[in-house]
Amino acid sequence: MKAIKFQQSLFVPATVVLVVVAWLVLFWWEQSPYSHYILHGPAASHGMHQHGPSSPAVAMYLLGWMLMCIAMMLPTTLPLIQIFHRIAASHPNRWLLVSLLISGYLLVWLLFGVVAHLAQWGATQYLFGHHGLGDKAWVLSTALLLTAGAFQFSQLKYQCLDKCRTPLSFVMSYWRGSHYYRQAWLLGLHHGLYCVGCCWALMLLMFAVGTGSVAWMLLLGAVMAIEKNVSWGKQIAKPVGYVLLLWGGGLVIQNI
Repeated sequence: MKAIKFQQSLFVPATVVLVVVAWLVLFWWEQSPYSHYILHGPAASHGMHQHGPSSPAVAMYLLGWMLMCIAMMLPTTLPLIQIFHRIAASHPNRWLLVSLLISGYLLVWLLFGVVAHLAQWGATQYLFGHHGLGDKAWVLSTALLLTAGAFQFSQLKYQCLDKCRTPLSFVMSYWRGSHYYRQAWLLGLHHGLYCVGCCWALMLLMFAVGTGSVAWMLLLGAVMAIEKNVSWGKQIAKPVGYVLLLWGGGLVIQNI
């Protein structure tokens, strides 16, 4: 019993250390000569269009994306992970179960990142590959802002947000206490799907402002954490949507 309580007391600090390390690496990366691998908003992607998505570049992009997900999204799902850790406390391999949960969750975000990166590369290739469209990179940023703003008012946003805001009922809905390892991984996958369903549009904003911008990561990560975990979090969704729509509308007026 004492050993279980001791391991439970280590859980939160271990998770915090993981998140802090991810933030520190991202901050160093942003300041380093390799920042172009993660600072790839629409304009920064022009170089990728010119040289193509080489394997090393893709690997670096995905590594940066995974660090972003650990830094930004793992804190938002900490309540669910804590609940699951307590439920699995008596299992001899509880840390493996928690690791499977986290890996399933991050896998969903990784796959989302792959799709998002491919879509951004394709759109940028189209813009810079057609004469007269190279100076229209602002269109991508504007489209992302307007999409994210509009999604803040959608029913799907709130349905997924409700799932994320009730971690105990979510765990009890998917955890049966048998086939432990498979169920832990599937629990992470399911939670990841709802989390993507809730936050995908806000995460896509990183492609509008540059996915390696630590300041924007902190701001958007804070917004998503508040939406999911604070009692009044749902109340900020629509104001955030209005801000994004006004921002996108302002870019349209500025550039037409």
